Amino acid sequence: MTIGLIIIGDEILSGRRVDKHFPKILEMLSARGLSLSWAEYVGDDPARITATLKRTFDSGDIVFCTGGIGATPDDHTRQCAAAALGVPLQLQPQARDKIRERIADTVRDAGGEVDYDTPDNLHRLKMGEFPNGADIIPNPYNKIPGFSIRNSNGGMHHFVPGFPVMAWPMLEWVLETYYVDLFHQNPQLEQSVLVFEAIESSLTPLMEVIEAEFPLVKVFSLPHVGHGNARPHIDLGVKGEALQSAAAFKKILAGLDQIKAEYRPA
Repeated sequence: MTIGLIIIGDEILSGRRVDKHFPKILEMLSARGLSLSWAEYVGDDPARITATLKRTFDSGDIVFCTGGIGATPDDHTRQCAAAALGVPLQLQPQARDKIRERIADTVRDAGGEVDYDTPDNLHRLKMGEFPNGADIIPNPYNKIPGFSIRNSNGGMHHFVPGFPVMAWPMLEWVLETYYVDLFHQNPQLEQSVLVFEAIESSLTPLMEVIEAEFPLVKVFSLPHVGHGNARPHIDLGVKGEALQSAAAFKKILAGLDQIKAEYRPA
């Protein structure tokens, strides 16, 4: 399955907050032998969010989506997900119960009596209005759930808050609940060397040979111009299916030896 990530929020695009989700989700996936295929950042624009989700629902990918699932005027993700799927928003029963649990906890801590029908508490229930057919994602931090929903192409989208303290344990739960059977199914390997005083055009023929011979491998070259005491070099390597990557890397080293390139392990 292809795995994607959508990070929603004007605060990320404006620089008011630094995105921490991307590196953390890479770490979560890597620990389970999984990898991220694509990622997108989207501002708090309902039309753009809806168009993005419509496209990704049509893809059949596994998609993690962070941000915009609250009930303030700048939170649009729940509504956009429903619009993209062409289904109504509904108060999900388990979400309703979890939000009421949170309300009761808060009131008890303040020494008051619970009234679920106050305007504030009725408004809080909007955070449990998800696209019809959604299942909840438990939130161990404050009980306000996220949601998961399947699409017609066999993939799933998983929506969590933008706050890392909530989002990360919720995404861990998603991985362990839905995708254990995918863990470590396709072992991957990445290896590279630093090639000094080289230009990419001189390495291109070798890279083309490697990619033609090993279809499950991608070759990469990352030039570094050098600064201070660091010499100019190219980080040249392979990544992909473990057995093919190991064989491809040996062939890269042999090719570098043949052209008498200077290199060392990255």
